[in-house]
Amino acid sequence: MSFPWAKEYKPQNPVMQWLDSRLPLPRFVFNAVGAGYPVPRNLNYFWNFGVLSGAALGIQIITGIILAMHFAANGAIAFDSVEHIMRDVNSGWLLRYAHANGASMFFIVVYLHIFRGLFYGSYKAPREMVWLLGLVIFLLMMATAFMGYVLPWGQMSFWGAKVITGLFGAIPLVGEPIQTWLLGGFAPDNAALNRFFSLHYLLPFVIAGVIILHIWALHIPGSSNPTGVEVKSEQDTVPFHPYYTAKDGFGLGVFLIVFAILLFFAPNYLGHPDNYIPANPMSTPAHIVPEWYFWPFYAILRAFTVDFLFIPAKLLGVIAMFASILLLFFLPWLDNSPVRSGHYRPLFRQFFWVLCVDVLILGYCGGAPAAEPFVMISQVAAAYYFAHFLIILPIISKIEKPAPLPASITEAVLAKQA
Repeated sequence: MSFPWAKEYKPQNPVMQWLDSRLPLPRFVFNAVGAGYPVPRNLNYFWNFGVLSGAALGIQIITGIILAMHFAANGAIAFDSVEHIMRDVNSGWLLRYAHANGASMFFIVVYLHIFRGLFYGSYKAPREMVWLLGLVIFLLMMATAFMGYVLPWGQMSFWGAKVITGLFGAIPLVGEPIQTWLLGGFAPDNAALNRFFSLHYLLPFVIAGVIILHIWALHIPGSSNPTGVEVKSEQDTVPFHPYYTAKDGFGLGVFLIVFAILLFFAPNYLGHPDNYIPANPMSTPAHIVPEWYFWPFYAILRAFTVDFLFIPAKLLGVIAMFASILLLFFLPWLDNSPVRSGHYRPLFRQFFWVLCVDVLILGYCGGAPAAEPFVMISQVAAAYYFAHFLIILPIISKIEKPAPLPASITEAVLAKQA
């Protein structure tokens, strides 16, 4: 994004002048997150979650690199190597708990980031590419988290790997070869553990690369804002630094406090006790569940219990689970309303909160046993999830009468202050 009133980078120090003329890295930082990047003046704290996601990724990469120095990707000793990290490595318990709970914190801020984008219409033109790259990051996160969950090689790790990779076996003709290729055999063992460890180590750096593209795509149209009105004058913007670096710094402080409370007072709260039992292929846990951040999608998977024509229920569940994520890629074209922000869309706002409750219900059912009434509730909630995006949202965008938009961001800010 380029504005005629944006400040230009003019280094005063001779060393910085020399560096800028040969490698304009300081100029790049100045234009990306400094005073050279004007942003809307009305951003609220929901715009902190992008920075918090980057901080969470940084924590995961740093702790993951150190943990990889002590972990053994071998089925015979993987569980014992995790215990070795916890008991014998200096501050190993802290690193392991920071990495495990850091994944949960990462997903929390990303989910809030996604729902903020849904409410404020951040997926609409001209920011479709920002939204699409964000979803790519989300898919990479899910793959990375699943592979990381397998590495401790406890009971839930082993059986989670067996169940999730078994989903590919439901695909006709090519499913079983894909499953065997993923595992490196016919069941989770050394080959699968080595492959998952390798990819789990690699994918965070791929995520970091896509985040750079995500930020690059964001800087072309500029940041969205709570009103959904585009920037029209210099009065509508303020420099990113120091205004939003200070605001992001406050948000980061709150994030780290919550993270520290979870880390030091409830480090196993979000985990599963069965994963502290070594993997045993001969003993199936009574209730196999993935990590909590997969529960809504797991509920959609389990919602299909009856074959339809020639399509098995298991295959229908797999298709629906993947479709629930891929559906979001088409959201910029499913919602045709010219108004972005939910603040000015009363009907959209009501159904948005219904969607939030629906996703929470799916999450609860995904973590519950695969029995009634949870299966029936999952079926109703899954049906509403797809109906919201495929039926309700397109209809709302045609029949809704939005509230009047402010003429500019400045007008909305001054009206709020008044």
